[in-house]
Amino acid sequence: MNPWEKAGSMIVTTTPAVEGRPIKDYLGIVVGEAILGANVFRDVFAGITDIIGGRSSSYEASLGEARETALRELEERAAALGANAVVGVDLDYEVINNMLMVSASGTAVRLS
Repeated sequence: MNPWEKAGSMIVTTTPAVEGRPIKDYLGIVVGEAILGANVFRDVFAGITDIIGGRSSSYEASLGEARETALRELEERAAALGANAVVGVDLDYEVINNMLMVSASGTAVRLS
């Protein structure tokens, strides 16, 4: 076990493999999604005083929360398949009807 890996924790990586850990089983594609409603945009822009140098800390915090939610859902779905890792993870951001959707997808695997 690598020192950065916690016992029983899920490895989630954008790479197609985990160095030193051969893939034993491919369990399927898993996806996690989070949608931020229209209110988040109104709330963010209402606090426009947050913006310094073109960045909004409240908007970044909302994006971070959505990303974490999508990744947590991805891990839960992988664990339900018996995976101990998800490889090839891709994060996508889409705006749909004034809502922001963050999706995370990858391949659930069982490592040796």
